[in-house]
Amino acid sequence: MKTILSGLIKFVIAIVLLLFLALALSYRGDLGMDRLVAKYTSENSYFLPVNGINVHVKVSGEGEAIFLIHGSFSSLHTWEAWEKELSKYFMTISMDLPGHGLTGPDELGRYGIADYASLILEIADQMDVDEFHVAGNSMGGAVALKIASDHPERVLSLNLVDAAGAPPVPSTATHDANRSRNSGATIFKVAQYPLVNKLLLKCTPRFLFKWNLQQVFYDEEKITDKHITRYYELIRREGNRQATLDRLTSRSSYQIDFERLNMPVLIMWGAQDRWIPPSHGERLKAAIPGATLKIFENAGHVPMEEIPTETVLEYLHFLGIQLEEDYLSPPKLFSYAQ
Repeated sequence: MKTILSGLIKFVIAIVLLLFLALALSYRGDLGMDRLVAKYTSENSYFLPVNGINVHVKVSGEGEAIFLIHGSFSSLHTWEAWEKELSKYFMTISMDLPGHGLTGPDELGRYGIADYASLILEIADQMDVDEFHVAGNSMGGAVALKIASDHPERVLSLNLVDAAGAPPVPSTATHDANRSRNSGATIFKVAQYPLVNKLLLKCTPRFLFKWNLQQVFYDEEKITDKHITRYYELIRREGNRQATLDRLTSRSSYQIDFERLNMPVLIMWGAQDRWIPPSHGERLKAAIPGATLKIFENAGHVPMEEIPTETVLEYLHFLGIQLEEDYLSPPKLFSYAQ
């Protein structure tokens, strides 16, 4: 009996030591802004003071403005492929939302959907942009909905890409909800545990970001080392890890009045989205008068990154830019009622 107990104790000690070793090896410090700015800015990058936050903004092209709003854990770089095409016809404006990318944390902890919507409207005001198109992915889709709901007179069109913010199923219908949750995202659930989220502040293994991308991409072969490195390095911008945990563990409610969405609306969805399934897109279409829903067969949660050619062509057509049929490869999609 003593031999068995002694062996069990040694086994437990070995497991504990292995865990401590794993944590020690996964310890990662913050990355300096000088290094990150040099790597993740371009000639179109600016740092704009907005409500006490130095916001990283990227502006490309000329013409009518399109605000491009990224999702949770992401950055303005998620729109790079789209910006190259859209900026030939429009002025694209993307930004790192507070707690993301090079913008970094907000000392006042303003990370809610309504907070982000107010920030983008302030950017528009500072740039003297009275009316604009707006497109948002995931959490950014909820922000786009909030902007369009609160100020429909300023929004020329709305594009929702695998967006959060759909109304709940009829049995629990209410416009008051904390709808920024992505129910299928494992990392959202893991971060709710106090011990785990404290460890994530310093122990941030790179494989976690590869795993995260494997959840949001349908075709894992399209996940490059550049993708993983970008997500991994930008989360380690000073203050971003704490901001992420603050954002995930303290959510604020927001309201969407779908009847006020009187602008043209395009809803785009990856059929293989494991974070926010296509049924959410169908609920959005049902809630928004005259909205069009396009579901792309071979894409996950970030189709603008995974299949940029097909999706940007669809968006350009929606915006009235009629390109020759051979300009880009034809999209492979399911079309629902126009």
